[in-house]
Amino acid sequence: MAGDLIRVLLVDDHAVVRAGLRAVLGEAKDIDVVGEARNGREAIAFAERLHPDVIVMDLSMDEMDGATATKELVTAGIDAKILILTMHTEDEYLVPALEAGASGYLVKSAADRELVAAVRTVANGDPYLQAGAARALAKEFKKREQGAAERSKYEELSNREKEILKLVASGYSAPEIGGQLHISPKTVDTYKQRINEKLGLHHRSDYVKFALKLKLLES
Repeated sequence: MAGDLIRVLLVDDHAVVRAGLRAVLGEAKDIDVVGEARNGREAIAFAERLHPDVIVMDLSMDEMDGATATKELVTAGIDAKILILTMHTEDEYLVPALEAGASGYLVKSAADRELVAAVRTVANGDPYLQAGAARALAKEFKKREQGAAERSKYEELSNREKEILKLVASGYSAPEIGGQLHISPKTVDTYKQRINEKLGLHHRSDYVKFALKLKLLES
């Protein structure tokens, strides 16, 4: 930052939205909007030329969306903090944006109240997440940890046990599985018992849920 002045680049495909953001930030004496871009591609070009401290980035844009632009900016070594500003409140948008390298996430409906504070926070090197976003992030990470544990257990199965797990989840009976693998139904049941013990499964519905969670049934 030049002294205490925070240089900001606005990125949004709607001129009216950019004008509104500029007006909100214009009330802060320590913030200077140095440029505006209409999409992610322009954002990269402007960032290389203007050297902003903070880039306020929309997610949904033509030519290049905000998450892709964020990833490319980070990969290119652009020394700017990226604050995602979007209308989307769904969890599915939050984690990919942060994984791409964003320093914060703010919904547009809260911009008039929180944008200045959010820009200052990320410019200072701290993450900015609204309470709902922080909860969503914690929920997603917990889900991933559980998925990793289940994947680890799955990898401990033998190749034959993995085959039988997928076939049971796909709806095949023990005789049908035996016919496909050229083993007896009794042997199939023995393998199923081992699978149940290793994975803590009890019913066919458990097999289906486990397989779906690990995307084992996708071709």
